[in-house]
Amino acid sequence: MTRKPHLLLLSLLIAVCSTTALAQKAGSGADQIETFAAPIPGLPTEGNIWGMPVNLHGQTTYINQRYNNFKSSYSGQNSLDSLKSMSYTWSGTLFFGARIAPNTDVYFNPEVVSGVPFSDLAGLGGFTNGEATKANGAQAKFYSARAFARHTINQEGDKVVLENEANQLTQTVSSNRVVLTGGQFSTLDIFDDSRYAKDPRIQFMNWGNMTYLAYDYAADARGYSWGLAGEWYLDNWVMRASRMLAPKSPNGRDLNWQIFNAYGDQVEVERQHNIAELPGKVSVLAYRNQMILARFQDATNYINQDPATRQGSQAINNVRTSNQIKTGIGLNAEQALTKDLGIYGRAFTSDGHTETMSFTEADNSISVGMGMNGTQWKRPDDTIGISMMQNGLSSYRRSYLQAGGVSYFIGDYASPSQTISYSPERIGEIYYNATVIKNVLAGLNFQHIINPAYNSARGPVNILSFRIHAEF
Repeated sequence: MTRKPHLLLLSLLIAVCSTTALAQKAGSGADQIETFAAPIPGLPTEGNIWGMPVNLHGQTTYINQRYNNFKSSYSGQNSLDSLKSMSYTWSGTLFFGARIAPNTDVYFNPEVVSGVPFSDLAGLGGFTNGEATKANGAQAKFYSARAFARHTINQEGDKVVLENEANQLTQTVSSNRVVLTGGQFSTLDIFDDSRYAKDPRIQFMNWGNMTYLAYDYAADARGYSWGLAGEWYLDNWVMRASRMLAPKSPNGRDLNWQIFNAYGDQVEVERQHNIAELPGKVSVLAYRNQMILARFQDATNYINQDPATRQGSQAINNVRTSNQIKTGIGLNAEQALTKDLGIYGRAFTSDGHTETMSFTEADNSISVGMGMNGTQWKRPDDTIGISMMQNGLSSYRRSYLQAGGVSYFIGDYASPSQTISYSPERIGEIYYNATVIKNVLAGLNFQHIINPAYNSARGPVNILSFRIHAEF
């Protein structure tokens, strides 16, 4: 796209979102309950063009985060800055949809992002802002976030109405159906859905609450990829599988289009249920990545051959020579306790032999939490969430770091005389969102981080965030 269409797109987004945004939504599907916010009637964002159903939605989100000085006996190349710091992100997205055939839709999401993350996005496993991975400086960047087609094959079963929303035209489907999605999208658009902890724009902000932190899903540096996904709905069961493009280099912006040579595969089985007429679900997700990656044992051996010159270096770059396999498996469960309150939990482990491909530095992770809306204090559109997370490293990754190695996001090595004690990274997070005016919410978020980047000699860090979000 040229610069002029970008400016027009941005102007449209700001103008529309400023006057006609919707308040946040709480999940989707026929079994939706008012866990986070009561449904708010929207504007006529769905219509017809040339006899073809279309819809248009948008969002804009601003997040500002700050922390004061924290304890640090030393700092290394990839340490979180121990001095008082400020970070922010701003994003805007348009969601275009069109039904080109009775059961076939196409969607396109142009997006703009600007922002400055803490310490150039280094010094943590569980980063504090899910939008920060997309930000690359104060200058706004425009790009395509999603451009995909979705085809539904209905089978016999109960009728389910999917309501008009972002990337979903109003549609009546069967409870038994197959859904195929192909094109550009995020792996997390399909997998590991959660009513309580999913979207950093309106729920928890920390990466460990976007998904399993140890789930190294295939994506470019912004979190999107190209691929094909299939979902099979059988009443209360859902089975999902996909293959997504891997980046050309770990955590890189460019994707490798050799889909049979470098890729990320995942499968998920989900069982939905009702307890006392309140919905819940349990799901198991496993992934298998293949691409040229460094093995931590090889990188550690490389440093030990000449520690005088190789300590403090990103030695993984020197041993990345052949395709490696990386695998992991996780469990996700959630349950509504009342119409206004629900709980969730996630646990995941990866094999830990190889470096991170696309997400962040974690080999095992667990998170638990709850979310509720403000019905009890007569503000049903307000929401609150509380969460606890623990992230850990494999013995292979720890050995590499203790030998003096540095990776993309972590590595506090500063001198040969320094002894680093690695411990699990523990994070507590709480947020409150208030509907300030109709269709616009503002929120506060607090995160307490113990052992940032798994280093017990640094921290804790207390991070206070302010957020404003609008949709239409």
